[in-house]
Amino acid sequence: MAADEEQPDERTHLLPRDRRLNSLAVEEADAASVVSSHISKEEQALGDTAVGERLPYNDYTTIDWLHDLVKDSFRYRSVHSGKGIRNGLMALLDSCQGWIAAAIIGTLTACVAFLVDMAVATVSDWKTGYCQKNPFASKDLCCTSKSPLTPLADSGETCSDWKYWTGNYWHGFGIYVGLALLFGIISGTVTLTTKRALPASAPGAGDSGPMQKNSDQASRETLKPTATGKSIYMAAGSGIPEIKTILSGFVIPHFLDFNVLVVKAVGSVFAVSTGMCLGKEGPFVHISTCVAYLVGIRFHKYRGNGRKLRELLAAGCSSGLSVAFGAPIGGVLFAYEEISTYFPRKVLWRAFICSLFAAMTLKALNPTGTGKLVLFETNYGTTYRPYHYIVFVVLGAAGGVFGGVFCKANFLWSRSFRKYTIIKNYPVLEVFLVVLATALLQYPNPLAREPGDVIIKNLLVDCNASSRTAYVCMQEGHDSPSSKYLGWLAYGTLIKLVLTIITFGVKVPSGIIIPALDGGAFFGRLVGQLPFLAHSISPGIFAMVGAGSFLAGVSRMTISLAVIMFELTGELEFIVPNMIGIMVAKWVADALEGEGVYDLAQTVLGHPFLDLDSAMTLVRQDAHLAEELIPPPQTMREITVDVPESGIVPRGLLTEKMHQLHRRGLMDAGLVLIQRAMLQGYLAQGELEFGLETLGETFPAGCVVRLLPPLPTAQVPMEHEGELDLSPFIDRTPLTICAKAPMEFVVEMFSKLGLRHLCVTEEGSGRLVGVIIKKRLVVWLEGLKH
Repeated sequence: MAADEEQPDERTHLLPRDRRLNSLAVEEADAASVVSSHISKEEQALGDTAVGERLPYNDYTTIDWLHDLVKDSFRYRSVHSGKGIRNGLMALLDSCQGWIAAAIIGTLTACVAFLVDMAVATVSDWKTGYCQKNPFASKDLCCTSKSPLTPLADSGETCSDWKYWTGNYWHGFGIYVGLALLFGIISGTVTLTTKRALPASAPGAGDSGPMQKNSDQASRETLKPTATGKSIYMAAGSGIPEIKTILSGFVIPHFLDFNVLVVKAVGSVFAVSTGMCLGKEGPFVHISTCVAYLVGIRFHKYRGNGRKLRELLAAGCSSGLSVAFGAPIGGVLFAYEEISTYFPRKVLWRAFICSLFAAMTLKALNPTGTGKLVLFETNYGTTYRPYHYIVFVVLGAAGGVFGGVFCKANFLWSRSFRKYTIIKNYPVLEVFLVVLATALLQYPNPLAREPGDVIIKNLLVDCNASSRTAYVCMQEGHDSPSSKYLGWLAYGTLIKLVLTIITFGVKVPSGIIIPALDGGAFFGRLVGQLPFLAHSISPGIFAMVGAGSFLAGVSRMTISLAVIMFELTGELEFIVPNMIGIMVAKWVADALEGEGVYDLAQTVLGHPFLDLDSAMTLVRQDAHLAEELIPPPQTMREITVDVPESGIVPRGLLTEKMHQLHRRGLMDAGLVLIQRAMLQGYLAQGELEFGLETLGETFPAGCVVRLLPPLPTAQVPMEHEGELDLSPFIDRTPLTICAKAPMEFVVEMFSKLGLRHLCVTEEGSGRLVGVIIKKRLVVWLEGLKH
């Protein structure tokens, strides 16, 4: 999406801008267009505005997958071609680096998760009371001693070691709300410390508007005197949309830095402790990817290669879900199904190792005090009957409706409420308001005032003899549940939907998984109270299926979610009901809203992403050809270098070409080299800048630059002040495609080969007519959606 001021940004706001052109600037622009006789006034305006190649995603750079592949091949041959014991050991170490890194990532991720889990449990319980024998212990750990359990009328059970702040309901209500607001302010404040601006290569590059602006409007706009870029909060949200963007080949600088990891962990502790409808499971994926990055850059094999590093990041993010839910297999499948666009077999195995070590370490640390990985272990001791399939389908349909409504409503909320200046400029104010609304609406409901994971645990409970003191079982112990209890279940379902809509996207670390599970568990437990179901099967089973269905409707997860639900509960018997609910929920949600929450978040946040499946669906709706993506003629003139037979060009020519790229805001484009009207190579912008500014620093300004070897018929050039050789940086075999090729070919080549650029040639003659860059394709696909 274009990141302009007319379109609100849910996660970030752009720096202030001024697009008005004063009369003096108009006169200067007119004079410049008259002097530049070879460029018309319209073309001059085109070159200095957002029209043409200044695309909305130019704050992001991309990696060259093929270039990194070749670079790694050279490195591999240099390491593995040596003879002798020493070289053999070096080759063995090189082969083992990926496995060693995966094990370290999983272990460190589990350590961070242990600290966060322990802190969340304690800080969250402080809203109601404290442990007399250890103020830093949570209520569960405090009550694991031999102190007797005491049932309470409105909140389940407690123990003698746990001290409530007050016995008065209204005083307790006030303390709960006050501490929740304090925790929210702390979380929002620390999150704001990670505010960063993505780099812009030229003045005003961050102010790029839609490509549809016409030249008349463009001629009335001017660039700002200083460079700006899109501003984002690195630690806000779940981080999953940004990670998907990074793994698809784009670069978000500093998003995986150590300080972001620390803020994400600390912010998650206080954000979850507020009681807002958010979870720490999404942030765990970001944290695990940060750990993978910090570990990966310690290995030379990954530090200098974007492609190899992304393989490690894809494996590392699996450990996030592994430690979040105690679901090592589900974490691997989640990374494959939901996060990664590049997941070969070796990445699958490394993700397996990473997730395994994370699970082993977390089990040894034992943050739950149970000694088990399963978070919500159940033992219903019964099974379902064929007529229950109808109920599972109903739960799936309800989950699909919940997910579709949530995705649409949250998108509209992000585009409306967060458009207001006061909300964009003071994000902590939004956090304050959301926390206040959440505390006021959830506290009266004894089922909803607990943290999200505790809510799920309470609603999945099976009311056997060992859990009769739980609040849910106390209410369901009668022949028929009270209307008040049924009202609390219905109220919980509704309030979770409303509060999750307004919460997702606030400037604190937050995930969507736990709130969706909560809403589904509420609804499923309510359905389980129907007379013909209550005495035939445990209502907790319907809460479990409802939780999975609601999350499927929101996220569109399928296989990974079915496995996660099994690993969460340890109930292999109910894999089939979960599969039914998840399948129906996805179908219904897709019918209501074609994209899941993470895809919509990428759109709202303005992050570029090339999804093969959705892209192919778009281009198949009409007969599109590659020639539709050919840049304007002025752009092609600026990025084309006509190389003489001698293979050398003046340095000033390349310097001017580089400045033209900067003026358009292109951060990772390049120049095409033409000789005798035929394509001879491609010089990427990064290599061009390195050659001219670093290697060429010792060369005089009037030197020439060698780009290609001389032809046999080339004449000896005149004397010059020096020759800067950039020929090693030239890609002599750039990939090409015919201008009349179907757009499906273009999408397949960019998505499966990871291309940064693709040259377009004329049908029949083979003459170069255009260059397609990845960002142009992404923007074009975005236009097809509207």
